[in-house]
Amino acid sequence: MQPDNQQSPRQAVLLLAHGTPETVEQIPEYLRNVTGGRPLPDAVVAEIQHRYSLIGHSPLTEITQQQGRAVAAELALTGQPVPVYVAMRNWSPYIADVVRQMRADGIDEAAVICLAPQNSRTSVGLYRRAVESDSLRIDFTEAWAGHPLLIEAFAERLRPAYAKLSAETAAPVPVLFTAHSVPCRSIQAGPGGQPGDPYAEEAKRTAALVAASVPEIRQWFFAFQSQGASGGPWLGPTVEATLEALAASGVKTLMLQPIGFLCDHVEILYDVDILFREVAAKLGMRLDRPESLNASVTLARAIADLARQGLARLGSL
Repeated sequence: MQPDNQQSPRQAVLLLAHGTPETVEQIPEYLRNVTGGRPLPDAVVAEIQHRYSLIGHSPLTEITQQQGRAVAAELALTGQPVPVYVAMRNWSPYIADVVRQMRADGIDEAAVICLAPQNSRTSVGLYRRAVESDSLRIDFTEAWAGHPLLIEAFAERLRPAYAKLSAETAAPVPVLFTAHSVPCRSIQAGPGGQPGDPYAEEAKRTAALVAASVPEIRQWFFAFQSQGASGGPWLGPTVEATLEALAASGVKTLMLQPIGFLCDHVEILYDVDILFREVAAKLGMRLDRPESLNASVTLARAIADLARQGLARLGSL
């Protein structure tokens, strides 16, 4: 608590996301940021540039800014108007630059929320290290994979899409839930018996909770998508292998629901909408997906709830 003769710290909310380049030409620099300067093979860089060229532009930054405005509006509606900032780890607006701006704006402490609900050392842990600063006191939300409003936000998108597809096929269809893969080494126990990441279990927990919220779903599966092109083995099963297995079992129509992504970007617009649909088509399957969360009001309410909790923890110190 603040002594009576001291002004209360000025609070804010900081949302963190992965970041994405604005142009295909910026991708080599962007990838160096992602890998920490480790060079990738030219063929990998060229393939990623090709994927971005097919979708035209990744809207991740614009949608995240929109989500930030929605969270600010939600906080204001519930009587806690505080500024909401958005920063990216691998592209502008960079986290360090945004933290400096926050300090210039007089912000003393912030509730920090990573827009990756499932906790992983290779994602959330890197965000935390990037935002930690001697000049800004933070409360960092580690994970929110089971937040009821997050689950409901996904279910709100899934229900109508699932109902429509089931009606068109005159039968319930299976659902394949996906989350971004991570290197296998990240979930393995570390030296001295340190536990591995909870990421894989948290991702599957989110999927199970969403499936339970849509009781019409009679059969669902889980796979990891968008495995990296280097750095050793990554978590599976892959979506491609899962599609092959489902096709072999007689599945002709499938709903794919990503539960690790909160908005459209290359892993949705290319990996799902182009690559996985092409794989499914070659296997004689139809693959659909619900609309991404993007500007979901329920998602904004979930993030605002996390923000209020973080601000309250800061206020109690």
